[in-house]
Amino acid sequence: MSALRISILGAGAMGSLFGGLLAEVGHAVELLDVNPAQIAAVRERGLLIRNDAGERRLALPIMRPEEATTQPDWLIVFTKAMHTQGALAAAKHLIGPQTRLLSLQNGLGNAEKLAGFADASRIAIGMTTVPADLVAPGEVHSHGQSRTRVVMADGGKEPALAALAAALNAAGLPGAVDPDAVVAIWEKVAFNVALNSLCAVTQRTVGGLGGAAEGRRLDHAVASEVLAVAQAEGLAVLAQRTHATIDHALDHHGGHKPSMLQDLLAKRPTEIETLNGAVVRVAEKHSIAAPRTEALYALVKMAEQAA
Repeated sequence: MSALRISILGAGAMGSLFGGLLAEVGHAVELLDVNPAQIAAVRERGLLIRNDAGERRLALPIMRPEEATTQPDWLIVFTKAMHTQGALAAAKHLIGPQTRLLSLQNGLGNAEKLAGFADASRIAIGMTTVPADLVAPGEVHSHGQSRTRVVMADGGKEPALAALAAALNAAGLPGAVDPDAVVAIWEKVAFNVALNSLCAVTQRTVGGLGGAAEGRRLDHAVASEVLAVAQAEGLAVLAQRTHATIDHALDHHGGHKPSMLQDLLAKRPTEIETLNGAVVRVAEKHSIAAPRTEALYALVKMAEQAA
């Protein structure tokens, strides 16, 4: 397999993990971020990854987007959704005529945000269930099984995307090009709306939520609301698969703090708009009631304002 030039836009937990594992198997990876503590830690000590394969420290180039000069084969976007357009504007000079963009971000509407920076034929979207925690600047932990599904935003077949999926597999990040990736995105939205917002509101880890019968029941009820909205959009989402994924997380990702909880605890803005908020807006378009999703949306918004 030929080495790919890959720039990771947003070197938080997910971006650092993907970038580190791809670099470990020989790809030319640059991490792009604006967090001074993260940049300093990776420059001074390297990136420490601890996962089911063990612990290792990797030397990786990291810089602010405006400092980078390499036009990569792939620019993979991991920033929080509310920072996407600002981050891409800062990295615009890196998007060459052959550069392709991939969003593996949470929520809905990510392809539309990338569309201002590249032709639709060079934009891919996807979802990943990789659990990752940035436990300290320059240190990321990830434990448990995962899958990543990607597709070109215009539905076209792109050999470069198949090559990227192969690179992910070789890096220990099981991935595939999937024509039904949009279905997978909505199923992950259902998963995230349920777990992220409930963990944020209750300030519990995933295991803490799953350990309470009421929490487990509410998780599944919220996910069912989101799946009903997806079905109204004409998507063949699979309820059984989504609920099984939720149960697996509740049972096996016990110590994981979802990003929305981490953001609230750190008094940062959350991705509530691109998750619960986006689902509520699509539900309104179809005149579908989603009372639990809407209530969690309001509660997280109030918590943000209090912070």
